[in-house]
Amino acid sequence: MSEQAKERIRIDAPIERCFATLIDFASYPEWAGDLKEVHIVESDAQGRGTIVEFRAAAMGRSTTYQLAYDYAQAPARLSWSLVTGDLPRELDGAYVLTAADSGATDVDYELAVDLVYPIPGFVKRRAEGRIIKTALSELKARVEGSPRPVDED
Repeated sequence: MSEQAKERIRIDAPIERCFATLIDFASYPEWAGDLKEVHIVESDAQGRGTIVEFRAAAMGRSTTYQLAYDYAQAPARLSWSLVTGDLPRELDGAYVLTAADSGATDVDYELAVDLVYPIPGFVKRRAEGRIIKTALSELKARVEGSPRPVDED
């Protein structure tokens, strides 16, 4: 059964800059700490990745998975769903971008995860929380031009 988590962060940049960073998949390994490789498998007519393969560090090992991206509500929402993966059975989510005060953007990160291997619920929830917190803090640092945040664990 999948676990669902959601968290919000405010980024001091307009929606368009946040969205442009989110769809620049090739640069993810530069700023997203757990991602080791990213390959765009398929693109749409605008050159945006529609099927993207990731290799990431996860739970003490390496995992590979492909995500299908949906741009129907761009740039207000970028959602994805799992195509294939060796560790996740479900890895669906979205970034929801909302204009905030002074040209900033509120970014909600929604994530639903289910793994092939059973693990205790509290371990899974902790991992999801860390994934979301790290993803949002690293996104904020990248968009705002700061160095990658230091892991607090």
